[in-house]
This record gives sequence, structure tokens and C-alpha cells, in this order.
Amino acid sequence: MASFVVAITGASGALYGLRLIAELLRRGDSVELIVSPSGALLLGHEAGLDIAESPATEVAEAVRRFVTERYGVNTDAGELHASAHTDLMSRFASGAARPGAMIVVPCSMGTLSRIAHGNSGNLIERAADCVLKERGELLLVPRETPLNQIHLENMLKVARAGAQIIPAMPAFYTHPKSVDDMVDFVVGRVLDMLGIESDLYKRWSPPPTPTND
Repeated sequence: MASFVVAITGASGALYGLRLIAELLRRGDSVELIVSPSGALLLGHEAGLDIAESPATEVAEAVRRFVTERYGVNTDAGELHASAHTDLMSRFASGAARPGAMIVVPCSMGTLSRIAHGNSGNLIERAADCVLKERGELLLVPRETPLNQIHLENMLKVARAGAQIIPAMPAFYTHPKSVDDMVDFVVGRVLDMLGIESDLYKRWSPPPTPTND
């Protein structure tokens, strides 16, 4: 069983985080979920998950129920826990925790900025800081457009520190037929970067070359 930290912050794209959690639980992995206050509002607005005032245990239960019903996957094999974003006594606030990887999905520009500058004011930022200093895997999935110079410089800064930047940019060569198809493409790329095989999208294969026969 692999261990992952998944953080959901206040950038549009809650379904990216939820779909990733569904897939990790389906595989039997252990997931520690951290939701920022803006991320909680986002989950309510985009997914109908009213968790803004809920304790961490209820957040985990609500998210597990949602992903099981929405994606029709068996999540019983995996473990899902949640920590309050204010819980700086969490084991993930220490570099000794060593999660398999941490994924911030979606990642707001504010969260990106604070990670880039080592400004750890909550558990999401502190856990990301620990992953970087321990040379672990940190994946950030920003969802913002257009990008200004500050955004780009912050992305470059965290990339140089060892993070992977995976913008939420769905492709269309797969001929997506629904929003879920586009979400699956992005989540499939995240899983690729984690070294996890999935069938969430088809890899690019060039069409056959026409012949003159």
C-alpha cells in the first residue's frame, strides 16, 4: 500500500482532486486529504460537497462516499484520512513522515506562491515544504489562465526546487465526449508522473500513414 497526501485548494477544478482520490483508493493506496478553506468552498460549489464546517473525520467520509458513487469504483481497499489545514501537529508537518508523494490538485496561485517562497502558514504549505526538503515527489496541478509573470516565476522557482508542474490542460486527440473524459485525461497524466499505470486515457498514437496503393 503506497501513501499519498492529496491537497485540494481554491482553484477551480475540484473534480481533478476527487477523481485522483477515487483512483488511488481503488488501487488500495492510503490517502491523507487536506482541504484549504477555499478548497472546501470549491468542493461545495463544484461538487455539491458541503464540508466547509465539518470536522476532518466527516470530510473523509463525505469524500469517500462521493467518489464511490460518482465514479462507481470500489474504494474499500484503500484508506482515506483527512487532516485540518490548521493541524500543524500532523505527522505530515514533519519531514520524517515521508509520504510516497504529495499532490496539490487543484493548486491555487496563492498556494503555489507560498510553497515557492517557503511560507508555511498551514499544513498544506508545510507538508509541501517537507516533501521538497526531503527530496520527495511534489506534484502541483495549477488551474489558472491567463498566467502573469509572477505566476510563471513561481512555477519556475518550485520546479527548480524539485516539484513537478502539471497544468490542468486536457488534450483533445482522445475525442472527449464529456467533462469526465477531460478530467480523466489530466488525472491520468498525474498518475503517469507518479509512475502509476491507469486506463484513464489513451496515449497518443499517430494515425496510419496513407498509402498510394
